Amino acid sequence: MSALRWSVRTLDRALDGETVYRELLAAEPVAYWLDGSLTDRTPRHVSVLGTTTAGVVSRNVADGDVFSELKGLLAERSAEPPVELTGLFCGGYVGYFGYELKALTGGVAAHEASTPDALWIWADRFVVIDHDRDRTHLVALDGGEDWLDRAEQAATDWWMGRVDAPAIARLDLESHLEQDRTTYLAGIARVLAELEAGETYEVNLTNRVRLPAVPDPFEFFCWQRSANPAPYAAFLRYGDLAVASSSPERFLTVDGDGWAECRPIKGTAPRADDPLTDRLAAKALAEDDKTRAENLMIVDLIRNDLGRVSIPGTVTVPQLMQVESYRTVHQLVTTVRGRLRAGVSAVDAVRACFPPGSMTGAPKIRTMRIIDELEPSARGVYSGALGYLTVDGRADLSVVIRTAVLTPDATVIGAGGAIVLDSDPVAEYDEMVLKATAAVGGSVGGVNE
Repeated sequence: MSALRWSVRTLDRALDGETVYRELLAAEPVAYWLDGSLTDRTPRHVSVLGTTTAGVVSRNVADGDVFSELKGLLAERSAEPPVELTGLFCGGYVGYFGYELKALTGGVAAHEASTPDALWIWADRFVVIDHDRDRTHLVALDGGEDWLDRAEQAATDWWMGRVDAPAIARLDLESHLEQDRTTYLAGIARVLAELEAGETYEVNLTNRVRLPAVPDPFEFFCWQRSANPAPYAAFLRYGDLAVASSSPERFLTVDGDGWAECRPIKGTAPRADDPLTDRLAAKALAEDDKTRAENLMIVDLIRNDLGRVSIPGTVTVPQLMQVESYRTVHQLVTTVRGRLRAGVSAVDAVRACFPPGSMTGAPKIRTMRIIDELEPSARGVYSGALGYLTVDGRADLSVVIRTAVLTPDATVIGAGGAIVLDSDPVAEYDEMVLKATAAVGGSVGGVNE
């Protein structure tokens, strides 16, 4: 394959992502917006929006090994980016790995999803908004000057509209649960029996909310991001399929030096207006025994996953169960890092860690089998990973939680929680409902993710 050619135009201001999408991408059959503007997380605040002229990799488990396919495609197009895009998004694939791909990473194909198990968009027309440096890069690979002209024209506009709450945000979500209260509590009871028997230490039991379709998925996303801003807000559209995510959790990043990092979240508490109350809420979160037990078990699992692809001795936990405070919540976050071995790609690291341990429980393989027996349907996009894989070997992916999958037939939201021996079943049910509420723009207060 011939070498990539970049055309880059740089603007000395950070554009508004919503305006860029509405003016440049709303009419495209395939589009994406990875929104990095809604968080104070470090080190960089970067948003990526774009489309494709060169196709989409849409695969199901039965189609073969999509991890190997993407690894090969990226290797063919491997390149050093222009200096303007170093350390930023420079082209590659934007999309998701759905949970059912566990069948390629040690699990089994227990259920079949109605959506693609993997969806990856080749990004050759995109906008990179560097919020920290207050600049924007308009980028086209292998031509595309006309598209760059259109992108520059879009940059002259500014969206000032108001987004109203969608009708589904006013529905009683409990009446739309796939597993009603009685069924879900029965599932928790079966999990507790497995825990008592020593078959597992922790199980993330999930449910689905099936709501009516929304008239405009992008308007839904705009409502979601305004009502529940999140570090990994994202919107993907592929024909009639759309994914609107307000995820707070990093699954995996791989940087230019081969360092891989996971940041599992187990524990969330709402912020308080009163400073003393706010500090006490953070302290209570940090000291909660159940939350710490959940977090520690997932950290051990992730250390094992990363250890399989990292240089021996490099897997460390530089941050263990630290409270990080964002605009609306405190979160208990752990950081696990490892230096990838020579010849190990970002896709190899994703495979080794997939599906996210925070969405399975521990030990992973046995626990996934228990989940297969207790959950009656595919998780689909939910519980997978969403983000980008770049041509210069980097990756940044979130855990797909607090996410709506939108089609012309329905809006489907997954939600669940980690069950351990001292779990209170009623509290776990209530937590699951709150998480589903967060995905449609409700309050995340009291949610323990």
